[in-house]
Amino acid sequence: MKNWMKMSAFVLMASLMTSMTVNANEKILIGLVTKTESNPFFVKMREGAKKVAEELGVELQSFSGKFDTDNDAQVAAVENLISAGAKGILITPSLTRAIVPAILRAREAGLIVIALDTELDPKNAADATFATDNFLAGVMIGKWAKAQMGSKASTARIGFLDIDKSQPTVGVQRDQGFMTGFGIDIKNPNKYGDEDDPRIVGHYYSQGNEEGGRAGMETLLQKDPNLNVLYTLNEPAAAGAYEALKAVGRENDVLIVSVDGGCPGVRNVRDGVIGATSMQFPLRMADLGVRAIVSYIKTGMKPGATPGKAFYDTGVSLITDKPVDGLNSETSKEGLKKCWG
Repeated sequence: MKNWMKMSAFVLMASLMTSMTVNANEKILIGLVTKTESNPFFVKMREGAKKVAEELGVELQSFSGKFDTDNDAQVAAVENLISAGAKGILITPSLTRAIVPAILRAREAGLIVIALDTELDPKNAADATFATDNFLAGVMIGKWAKAQMGSKASTARIGFLDIDKSQPTVGVQRDQGFMTGFGIDIKNPNKYGDEDDPRIVGHYYSQGNEEGGRAGMETLLQKDPNLNVLYTLNEPAAAGAYEALKAVGRENDVLIVSVDGGCPGVRNVRDGVIGATSMQFPLRMADLGVRAIVSYIKTGMKPGATPGKAFYDTGVSLITDKPVDGLNSETSKEGLKKCWG
């Protein structure tokens, strides 16, 4: 939150210069392409984009994949928007490298493309990115977990529920952030799986959903029944993992941390399912994204980035009911008042 409040005047002007609605005779079509339709994170993102599109008098068309890594559906959505004469695209890329050729075709056709939540690979394949600092989100929950473990952190048995074997940027950043916060040597910061820390039980690709979280937890417990710390890419995976732990009576002795900050996830913090989560702000991402595209169409000015970063940082907050010294956090009660903004 503090990072977001410190945005430079230039960045704010580039993103928010949309006080006037678009001329009713001027058709402006904007596309929103999310990873899936049902994930609450993307539901909130569509809600934010739709609200500001109506406010500004522009047309919004929304598309999504059938599952979290459905690149083919995202490519088809981009191609449809190019053919429909869209002026800009907001996208949360599923496979951050595989989608790039389609993104470049859109930009060559004159569309402005803004990545939301997840950076493309390479980052400059998009005109701009509005996102959480995903590495920082991981660092927060890593530091929190290490503090909670205390003297047992040095002998912890840690499992990882990542997203996909293609290692999209969002998954790498959160995973490597957690490891950094916990005190694990991350080796190559641009990928995970090359670490040699003996505390790591293993990685499982959960696809970011409950079913994958459940299966992943079962697999990790088979590898090491003494696993006692679990990092999860997002809260649906955490919820699935908890169900698997509950089925074998281990729900009270495995520390689970996650990233998202959705209302269901914050309630899981309140109820003791998740120990801590890093809250994102998808509605803010979508709101600023639509405004930035309209601003670009009206002024020719592309959105800038947060000073010192390669993207526009939309903020992150640590949510937990077990605060630790030296780490700023908010309670689940406070988190429930602002999930998701």
